[in-house]
Amino acid sequence: MCRTHAAAEMAGGVNVQARELLPANVIPRHYHVTLEPDFKKLTFDGTVVIDLDVAEDSKSISLHTLEIDIHHAKITSGGHTVSSHPSVSYNEDTQVSTLAFDNTLVQGTKAQLEIKFTGQLNDKMAGFYRSTYKNPDGSEGIMAVTQMEPTDARRAFPCFDEPSLKAEFTVTLIADKHLTCLSNMDVASETEVVSEQTGAVKKAVHFNKSPLMSTYLVAFVVGELNFIETNEFRVPVRVYAPPGQDIEHGRFSLHLAAKTLAFYEKVFGIEFPLPKMDQIAIPDFAQGAMENWGLVTYRVVDLLLDEKASGAATKERVAEVVQHELAHQWFGNLVTMDWWDGLWLNEGFATWASWYSCNIFYPEWKVWESYVVDNLQRALALDSLRSSHPIEVPVKKADEINQIFDAISYSKGSCVLRMISTYLGEETFLEGVRRYLKKHAYGNTQTGDLWASLAEASGKKVEEVMDVWTKHIGFPVVTVSEGDDGKSIHLKQNRFLRTGDTKPEEDQVLYPVFLGLRTKQGVDVSQTLDKREATFELPDTDFFKLNANHTGLYRTAYSPERLKKLGEAAKQGLLSVEDRAGMIADAGALATSGYQSTSGVLSLLKGFTTEAEFVVWNEIIARVSSVQAAWIFESQEERDALDRFLCDLVSAKAHELGWEFSESDGHILQQFKAMMFGSAGIAGDKVIIDAAKDMFKKFAAGDKSAIHPNLRSSVFSMALKYGGKEEYDAIINFYRTSTNSDERNTALRCLGRAKDPELIKRTLNLLASGEVKDQDIYMPTSGLRSHPEGINALFVWMKDNWDDLVKRFPPALSMLGTLVTIFTSSFTKREQLAEVEKFFEGKSTNGFDQSLAQSLDSIRSKITWVERDREDVAKWLKENGYRA
Repeated sequence: MCRTHAAAEMAGGVNVQARELLPANVIPRHYHVTLEPDFKKLTFDGTVVIDLDVAEDSKSISLHTLEIDIHHAKITSGGHTVSSHPSVSYNEDTQVSTLAFDNTLVQGTKAQLEIKFTGQLNDKMAGFYRSTYKNPDGSEGIMAVTQMEPTDARRAFPCFDEPSLKAEFTVTLIADKHLTCLSNMDVASETEVVSEQTGAVKKAVHFNKSPLMSTYLVAFVVGELNFIETNEFRVPVRVYAPPGQDIEHGRFSLHLAAKTLAFYEKVFGIEFPLPKMDQIAIPDFAQGAMENWGLVTYRVVDLLLDEKASGAATKERVAEVVQHELAHQWFGNLVTMDWWDGLWLNEGFATWASWYSCNIFYPEWKVWESYVVDNLQRALALDSLRSSHPIEVPVKKADEINQIFDAISYSKGSCVLRMISTYLGEETFLEGVRRYLKKHAYGNTQTGDLWASLAEASGKKVEEVMDVWTKHIGFPVVTVSEGDDGKSIHLKQNRFLRTGDTKPEEDQVLYPVFLGLRTKQGVDVSQTLDKREATFELPDTDFFKLNANHTGLYRTAYSPERLKKLGEAAKQGLLSVEDRAGMIADAGALATSGYQSTSGVLSLLKGFTTEAEFVVWNEIIARVSSVQAAWIFESQEERDALDRFLCDLVSAKAHELGWEFSESDGHILQQFKAMMFGSAGIAGDKVIIDAAKDMFKKFAAGDKSAIHPNLRSSVFSMALKYGGKEEYDAIINFYRTSTNSDERNTALRCLGRAKDPELIKRTLNLLASGEVKDQDIYMPTSGLRSHPEGINALFVWMKDNWDDLVKRFPPALSMLGTLVTIFTSSFTKREQLAEVEKFFEGKSTNGFDQSLAQSLDSIRSKITWVERDREDVAKWLKENGYRA
C-alpha cells in the first residue's frame, strides 16, 4: 500500500500468544464469493462457500465479520449436512462471529461452510464500499470498490482475515449489464441471472480461481468504467477510470506498468503469476494506492497524469507509486509476512524497489540523491521521537495495525534495506532477494527468513547485524572528536532523541554503525562502530566525513570547527550531493536537540549560497523552515527576521535560475526553478511577488496558461498570502470548476494561506461542508498550518467538531490519527501543550494513541528547542543584519 502525502518481538523474540488470533481448529483452503451490490439501498447481498480442512475435532467455527448480517449458514462434511442452522454469536471487540453446532467435525476430514449475508456499501473507504464521482453531464455516478488492507476483508464477506491463512479465491459478481466488473483474476465466463434483489435480469461475471493469497489482497470493483490497454508485456495490462476522468491521462502509468513488470520479472527471477494486470483510479480512496494482486487500486491523482496540467514533481510521485505497488506483486503478494508486525517486509521493500527501479528507468531524475532528503529524513524524524516504534512492532489487534502504516514501516524499513544492500553490494543483495522469493513463493515469512536468504547469498552474518536495527526503536548519533596526532578520530554512539533528554535506561542499545568513511583516498566501507566508543586511524584528518552518501541510519555530530571545514570542503567539490544534503540535515536535527547551537547551523547555511544542486537547496530550505515552524509563535519581529534571512539566502539563486520554462529544461531543473521561486516569494522577494501577482491576474481573467503547472502552488500561495477576498474567491472557483484532480488538490492545499479571520472561517467550513471528499479533508488544513492564526483556528475547530470527526473517521481506520497530528502538532508553547493534553484527557484514544503521542512529543521538542536557543537565534539575526 502506498500512503497518502499526509500520513509504528516476533516468534523467537515476539510474544505470539498476545496476538488476537482465530482458533486454529479449521483451516480455509478455498472461498467461492458471490456478491451483488445494490446502489439504491447502499448494501450488498452475498454468499460465501468456504472449503475447510478440519485440524481438530470441532463443534464450532469462528471467523471474522464486521458490519455483516448473517442470514443463514450451513455446514457440510463428506457430503452430509453437519448443521443447517448453527447458532451464531458475535464478539464486537474481536470482530469474530462464532457458529456453534451439535454434531462434531472430525479432525482430518474436509468440511464446507456456506453463509448467506448482507453487508453495508459504506462511505468509510474500507471493505466493500461506495465511491462517488461527477459524470461529464454533472450528474453523480456511483461505483462499488474495495480496500481490504489491513483488516477490512471482514466487512466484505465472512472470512479468516489473517495474512497467514492463505487460500484460493473464486469470485462471482452480479451487476447490471452495462457495468464493468473486475476482480484479481481474469473473467472465466458471463451468464445471465435473475436478481434476487429486484427480479431484473442481470449478468453474473465469473472470474477464474486465484492462486493462494491472503484475504487483504482480495479485490473487486463494479461500476461504469473506461479503459486503455497495452500488450507490451507478456500479459494484458490495463488502466481503468470512471467517466468524467480522461482515460488518456492513464497512458503514462499504463506504459510504465508494462515496462516495470518486465523489469521486476528479470530482477526478481520469477514470472508475474497472474493472467492480467489492471490498475484503476478510484475517486474516494483513503491511501495513495493498494497492491491487490492483479487489480491495483489508486487515488485518481496517483494514477492519472495530465502532463500538460501537472508539474515534474507530480510525474515523479505517480512513477514512484506505480512502481511501489507493482513491487508488491512479488514482495507482499507472492511472499507475505505471517503477521502485521512484519509489515515492513512488504512496505520497506516496495519503497526500496520503487526507488531502485525509478533510478534505472529515469537516471536523469537522480532519485537516490533525493532519497537522502526524502525517505531518510522522514525515517529519522519520526524515529527521533520517544513515541516511535521498532520496525518489527508487536501488534495484537485490528485497531493497532493501522497505526504502523507510517514512516517507520515504509521509510525506515527501506533505509535499512538500502543500508544492507550497500553493505552486501547490490547484486549480492538482489541474489539474496531472489532466493527468498523462490523459497517462500505462495507462503508466509518472518524477517529472519529474509536475513537467512541474504546470509546464504553473501556468506555474511546478516541477522546479527540487522536484528538490532529492526527489533529496537530509535537510532544513534555518533559524536566525533579528533585526536591531537592529526591521524585519528574518536567516535562515540548514543541514542538520539529530538527532545535532547535521553535517559541512561533509554540508551542501552548499541548499533552496528557502518562508518562509510570518506577521505581524499575514497570511501572505506569496511569499518563498523559496534561498541559504545572506539578510536579509528585515518591517513590524516585534513579531510574526512562519516556516512558517505548517507546510506547509514544515524546522525553525525562534528565539532563547530570541523563543520566549518566540511562547509569549505563542500565548496571544493570534495563532497557528493548526498553528503552535502545529509550533512545539512544532520546539523539541523542536532540543533533541534541541543547537540549544536541553532546559530551555528544558520551560519553553516549562510555559507551555502554558491550551492548548485536542487537536492541540497531542498534540504537548506527544509532546515530553515523547521526553525520557522518552531519559532512560529514568537514575536512578529523574530519571524520577519527569519523571513529576511531565508529571502537573502534563496533570492539570488531564484533570480539566476528564473521562472520561465522551456522544452529543454530537465526534470530536476523544472523542480529547482519552481522551489526557488516559491521559497523566495513566500519569504518576501518583491520582484517575485510582483511576477506572481501578474501571473495570477492574467489567470483570474481567464488565461489558464498564465501560470505554468510547476509554479501553480507557489503563485496561488503568494496570491493568498499577499492578497485578500478577491484572490480567495478566484482560487475556490478554480477548485470548483477544474476537472483535474492535481489542479484541484493544489487549490485546496493553498486556501489556508489566507490569514483574514473571515477567510480562515471559510476554509474551515470546507472541512465539514461535504464539498471536499473525506479522502481530501487534510488538504485545506495544510495552508492553515503556515501561520499562527491558522494553527489556533484548526485546534479550536477540531475541539468543536470532535464528535462528528470520530463518527466520520472511525478510530480503527487510519485517517483520524492523521487528522489528530495535523490539528495539534504545530504548537510550540507549554500552555498549548497543556491545552492539547487537557482536551484528550479522559477520552478514548484507541486507534490513534500513537499519532497523539508522537504529536505531543513533537510539540515538546519545539518547546525545549525554542527555550534553549531563543536568545542565541535573536543574537545571530541581529549580528547578521536581519533585525534591528
